[in-house]
Amino acid sequence: MTDVKAELREQFMDAFGGADFPVQNQMDLVPALPDGPATKFEAGDVSFTAMELAAKLGSDQDFPYDTAEELVDDVLEALESKDLI
Repeated sequence: MTDVKAELREQFMDAFGGADFPVQNQMDLVPALPDGPATKFEAGDVSFTAMELAAKLGSDQDFPYDTAEELVDDVLEALESKDLI
């Protein structure tokens, strides 16, 4: 796993881990985010806000998610498939 991917995984788990799972849609994640949609994730030379992630990956997400791990795995997979990381 690349350093960027590992760093992002850790940040995503910290941010989304506090959500009330299962989550049915992106809006269910907002209360868990420290800065809401403006929460920023940065690793290496990549940077995304939660809102940017939602816009870029909305069609790649397969809600509902039962765990943070499931959600984070999907987010990272989608970022890789779109060559964003």
